[in-house]
Order: sequence, then C-alpha cells, then structure tokens
Amino acid sequence: MLSSPEYIEKLRKSGLRPTKQRIKICQVLFDTKKTFHFTISDLVKLIETKANEKISLATVYNTIHAFEKKGYLKEISINSSQTYFDTNTTNHHHFFDEKQKELIDLEDIDVDPVKIKKTIPGKKIKSVEVLVKIDSE
Repeated sequence: MLSSPEYIEKLRKSGLRPTKQRIKICQVLFDTKKTFHFTISDLVKLIETKANEKISLATVYNTIHAFEKKGYLKEISINSSQTYFDTNTTNHHHFFDEKQKELIDLEDIDVDPVKIKKTIPGKKIKSVEVLVKIDSE
C-alpha cells in the first residue's frame, strides 16, 4: 500500500505537480490489492464516489496519460474510439466482453504461443498480447 509521499514521488516522476486531485487519483489507482481495468470516464465516477468530491475530467485525462507514458499503467485500445487502462502492467492477454463493455485478464498459460511469421527489418518483437473479443451466445 502506497502512502502520500510515494504518490507524490510517482506524480513528480511522471512530470506532474502533486495536487490534491492527483493524489486522490493515485489513491484510487494504486491503493488496492487487486489490479483493475478502467476507462477515463469510469475512473472519474469511481473517484467521485470514493472521494465524494468532483474531479476535473482534464486532470484525470492528463494524469492517466502521464502515468501510461511512464509505465505505471498499460493502455489497451479496443478500437479507434474505445480505450481502457490497466493497473497490471505485466505482459498478459485479455478477453473483451462486447456486451458488458468489460476487460477480463487472460493469463499467458491460457494462450498457446503465438507464431508470428512476418518480420520487419531492423525491428524485434518486444511482446505479443492477445485481445479476444467475446459476445453472449
């Protein structure tokens, strides 16, 4: 569990000034035993519910993107208009339930190795992460 000084350090390392609102964002994101997935609008609602106060959408947006650039969060693009973020920054796969609009972790052990046949000169594969879109039957 992180404390305020650790949140302040994380914010500063991300190039952000540690304001009261940004520290609240850190508490919601990093003061939890379980990792979770969220959209920015989901996070705004969660912070407002937990903190019982309004928070600027722009502040949340800028903070999340700064954390993602620093590697504290992982961005998962579902399509051109849907982006989720994950507090679990390890390489892992996901199911995306299109009806429920929910990401579900899928561990490496649940996916056979993916064979990539094409290469790009001068580039090497850093990681392979599978996104499986699912729908109700």
